Amino acid sequence: MGVISVIGLEKSYGDIFALRGVDLDVGAGEIFGVIGPDGAGKSTLLRILATLLLPDAGSARIRGLDVVSDYELIRRDVGYMPGRFSLYSDLSVEENLRFFATLFSTTVEENYHLVSDIYRQLEPFSKRRAAALSGGMKQKLALCCALIHAPSLLILDEPTTGVDPVSRREFWDMLGRLRERGITILVSTPYMDEAGRCDRVALMREGRFIGIDTPAGLVSGFGRRLWTVRGSDMFALLSDLRANPAIDTCFAFGDVHHVTLRDEEYTKRMLEEYLRHKGHAGVSVDDTPPTVEDYYLDRGRAEA
Repeated sequence: MGVISVIGLEKSYGDIFALRGVDLDVGAGEIFGVIGPDGAGKSTLLRILATLLLPDAGSARIRGLDVVSDYELIRRDVGYMPGRFSLYSDLSVEENLRFFATLFSTTVEENYHLVSDIYRQLEPFSKRRAAALSGGMKQKLALCCALIHAPSLLILDEPTTGVDPVSRREFWDMLGRLRERGITILVSTPYMDEAGRCDRVALMREGRFIGIDTPAGLVSGFGRRLWTVRGSDMFALLSDLRANPAIDTCFAFGDVHHVTLRDEEYTKRMLEEYLRHKGHAGVSVDDTPPTVEDYYLDRGRAEA
């Protein structure tokens, strides 16, 4: 049995199903990512595992302890960081950290070694109210407060949402160092590019997992030829690509469109000629390796 074991977990809010029979196992020392868009069910799953919500059906255990009947024991060993900044805005950085240490009958001094790498970046602002911190600094303070009681499991709900790219990268670097200390980390994110920072990921859509594997394992399971297509008018290009009967899927990816085929005998030259006939200029078609996001879109479409 892993650190986290979930079997058939279900949760609904009235007529809205947030979780539809979710199964999950997370091993010791993993960074495990739950990845999906808003409304996929990520926060509901993590809140149940953090003993903040009751499931409607199924079971969930943390190190063999049931999240319903053993919630008090679980809370002693879990650090939880919610999606919204939930520390005390009127308290200073230092006061927030000392308050959370007191909640778990410990002190900052006793466990400072656990947060020292992160807290050193906050020390120049230790007397500043939490409300006056930047987004990245709020994130670091919340992580320190989640760690100060020496948990063996961190549950982080979309910790990098709304944070600048530099702070996102720094945060994931911090998670990597925490994993090296043996801390197991369950983290949710809507950013597909963050999948590569996880040991394994579960892709979530409408309350279900549509794929669980290493990022490389998911990509290797894509199993289809993938092209990038560019042109001078990308909006019109998207419409004309989707109207082509030889094309199965077409999605916008930044400054290119990603295309898969129904007809595997269809060639790049045939597609270029089709688009020129439609009046497109500056067309280029190239092979490209799939990403986790390509896998997610392809599986999500197949199961819709």
